[in-house]
Amino acid sequence: MATVILVRHARSTANTSGILAGRTPGVLLDETGQDQAARTGERLATLPLAAVVSSPLERCRQTAREIVERQPGAVSVRLEEDLTECDYGSWQGRTLADLAEEDLWSVVQRQPSAAVFPGGESLVSMHARAVSAVRRLDAQIEAEHGPEAVWAVVSHGDLIKAVLADALGLHLDLFQRIHVHPASASVVRYTRTQPHVIATNTAAGDLSWLRATAESPQVGGGAGPQATTSADS
Repeated sequence: MATVILVRHARSTANTSGILAGRTPGVLLDETGQDQAARTGERLATLPLAAVVSSPLERCRQTAREIVERQPGAVSVRLEEDLTECDYGSWQGRTLADLAEEDLWSVVQRQPSAAVFPGGESLVSMHARAVSAVRRLDAQIEAEHGPEAVWAVVSHGDLIKAVLADALGLHLDLFQRIHVHPASASVVRYTRTQPHVIATNTAAGDLSWLRATAESPQVGGGAGPQATTSADS
């Protein structure tokens, strides 16, 4: 059972200016975002990652570089088009305050499965490609590195929320209930029977406990991961 850490890119200049960046080129991390990305890299440094796969957009690549630069072993950033931001069409580049006045805004919030961005893609399409990509990559990495492999995805808020909703067995119309903050890490472990959501939207603490052998969910909750000892820390 490989384990995937879903990392949202750190805070960008578009986040602070209230712009829906979408796939706009040249959107970079702001100063706070650079610090956030470095801290996320430090959090993941306790884990030897089998792979780091990123959206091709600059803000994700910047975040991914901070992760790989702190890895104990040799790992490079692999780009995956299917993990890129939603195609917001003509909404791209507009302010969130302006978009909130559109009729489509309430559809996006309350019935995402019916939302199609003008000149762009639907949230159903985004959800399908994101989930398919993560599951495909997870299977490939497990086949190559074994069931104890841990790897990371660096992507965007809506994509990560869609992947988490799928793993939780939630309809897409409920995915807006999930929060994924900049530079946060969420954890999913896929098995032959079902996905297990290990953590969501975490912002602090090292993740070395993910090296512990995974257990299947137990009646009553189980004992949790075994504490690491000085010999394996």
